[in-house]
Amino acid sequence: MERSQTMKLAGSLALLVAAGWMMWRFFADDGGVSTKTYFYDLSERRLFAGPRDAIPPIKGLNDDAEDAVRAVVISTNGNSGDKAARKIAYLEKYSPELKREMEAARASGASPSMGRAMAQAHRFVRRVDDPQWYPMTTDEAERIVNEWLTAGPGGGPAVICTP
Repeated sequence: MERSQTMKLAGSLALLVAAGWMMWRFFADDGGVSTKTYFYDLSERRLFAGPRDAIPPIKGLNDDAEDAVRAVVISTNGNSGDKAARKIAYLEKYSPELKREMEAARASGASPSMGRAMAQAHRFVRRVDDPQWYPMTTDEAERIVNEWLTAGPGGGPAVICTP
C-alpha cells in the first residue's frame, strides 16, 4: 500500500473512533437530571443522598426519627465536581400539614388542596447553624434562599450540586 493510502486509512480510522466515542458520550449522558438530592440529618449533622421526590422531613441516618431535611448544596467556584468547594447553602423542610397534603396528592394523582400561596407559609428554611426555621413568606427566608446566588471567591457564579 502506498504511503498516502496508509495515511488516509489511518485518518479515517481515527475519525471513526472519535465519532464512536462522541456517540457513546451523547447516549450515555443522563441529561444532568439526578434522581437523588442531598438531605441533612439534623441529629447526626451529616449530609447524605436520598430520593429527589422525598418530602422532607424524612427518616435520618441513625434511627426512625424524621429528622432529615433537604439540603441545598452549592459549589462556590462554579464547578459542581469540586468537592472541596461545596457547602450547604440552606436547609428546607415542610410542615406536617403540607407534607400530608403532598403525600396524599401524590398517592391520588390529584393536586394538593392547599394552594401555592398558603403552601409557602408551610415551607421552612434556615442556614445550617441557625437556631430558627423561617417560613418562606418572610423576608429572612427570602434572604436565606438568595444568599448563594452571589459570586464565589473567584468571582464565578455558585452552582447547585447533586449527589
